[in-house]
Amino acid sequence: MTDTASARPRLSTDELAQLLSLLEGADTVELKLTVPDEGHRSAVDALEMDPLDANLRQVFFFDTLDLQLNQAGVIVRARRAQGGVEDSVVKLRPVVPKEMPAKLRVLPGFGVEVDAMPGGFVCSARLKESLRPGKVREVVRGGKPIRSLFTKQQRAFLAQHAPEGVGIEDLAVLGPILVLKLKFSPRDYGRRLVTELWNYPDGSRILELSTKCAPTEAFEVAAKTRVFLAQRGIDLAGEQQTKTKTALEFFSRQA
Repeated sequence: MTDTASARPRLSTDELAQLLSLLEGADTVELKLTVPDEGHRSAVDALEMDPLDANLRQVFFFDTLDLQLNQAGVIVRARRAQGGVEDSVVKLRPVVPKEMPAKLRVLPGFGVEVDAMPGGFVCSARLKESLRPGKVREVVRGGKPIRSLFTKQQRAFLAQHAPEGVGIEDLAVLGPILVLKLKFSPRDYGRRLVTELWNYPDGSRILELSTKCAPTEAFEVAAKTRVFLAQRGIDLAGEQQTKTKTALEFFSRQA
């Protein structure tokens, strides 16, 4: 997946070599596909999704109003979901796995993942922390500082990679995005598939299908998933969209 997020027919030899190198040091791989607007309903029908099984979530991002963190490849977010599940994440992309310090890689909640979409990929590192129920709402409603959502290790990770002069006190709340997330195992697929429907305040939507696997399985799972989706009429050649970039740019314009 690339930030330009435009679909291409296949990876070049150099890109394939880069991908193989990244897979050697990654912890997980997430294969992603965004479905064009006109294909949303047919995808739901073809994969026999039940919307009533979906989990409702709110996603909040934190950045300067001119998106200085995003421009530096840093994503800061917090999420709250039905059932009281909440977490915060500091993510950096792109990264080279072998360049990540050993002291970071052993931290609970730290992971290196390759995200792959048709025609592109990116490797990211993230430091995630679970939060007590209600914590995110306390912060976004203005009762608590943003820094209280993040651990000392997360704040240090952010400070190391944020642009000079940008601290956690300079960040604004951008959001929320309302998300429906469904985890299910379609017939004849043999794996868990995740569907996320991101609903933006202007009425636009992004529907993403994804599945995770070990780096050693990436090419096999990608081939199997491609065949499975194609046989069910899912458009694999449509323009790919990035959920985070779309959200950040929307709220930056509004601000």
